[in-house]
Amino acid sequence: MDHSPQPDGHCRVIRSAVMYEGKQHLQFFAGIAAETVGARNICMHLQTIPPAGSGRAHKHDHHETAIYVIKGSVGARYGENLQHYLEARQGEFIYIPAGTPHMPVNLSDSEPAEVVLARTDPREQESTVLLPDLERQPAVHAPSATAD
Repeated sequence: MDHSPQPDGHCRVIRSAVMYEGKQHLQFFAGIAAETVGARNICMHLQTIPPAGSGRAHKHDHHETAIYVIKGSVGARYGENLQHYLEARQGEFIYIPAGTPHMPVNLSDSEPAEVVLARTDPREQESTVLLPDLERQPAVHAPSATAD
């Protein structure tokens, strides 16, 4: 696909019918990206985390991430050794600075969690750096920390 900006200046509607599995072993619905619309500085996708599921530990060098929880509750271990922890519920946002290791988890054992992901990388999966050594770190058992 041609990744150059749309020369005609037309806006596009993307129907999120195409699902794929990302490097993090989570399901994504393709949305706005270099591959779908020729985006140059952003991607936005829907992601589903299965009940009691988790993504792999990873980071996105040079790219910030914003997450909006549509359904359910999501926890995330984060930091150089995944030593920090936060939780976000339906209607809340999560911000992940560029280069920050993180690992998401669905806090429900029975319902999938659904989120909207936006990243400053138009080729969403290319900047994903898996960090399998961090997955062996002991789980964090900290009190819930939500946004103020």
